Amino acid sequence: MSCPVCAEETQKDYRPFCSRRCADIDLAKWLNGAYATPSTDPEDIENALEEAANSRETKH
Repeated sequence: MSCPVCAEETQKDYRPFCSRRCADIDLAKWLNGAYATPSTDPEDIENALEEAANSRETKH
């Protein structure tokens, strides 16, 4: 099995990663929302549009 971050061989202590560094990189991606999937819920879309409009108004 190879590490999903760097493709090196995995290590037993960090499986499925090869090192603590790659495990931390993956965790950071989760925490920063890099793995998030967009919502198709119409209410979520409407809220996002309203927030974008509000943020444009406050910048001007």
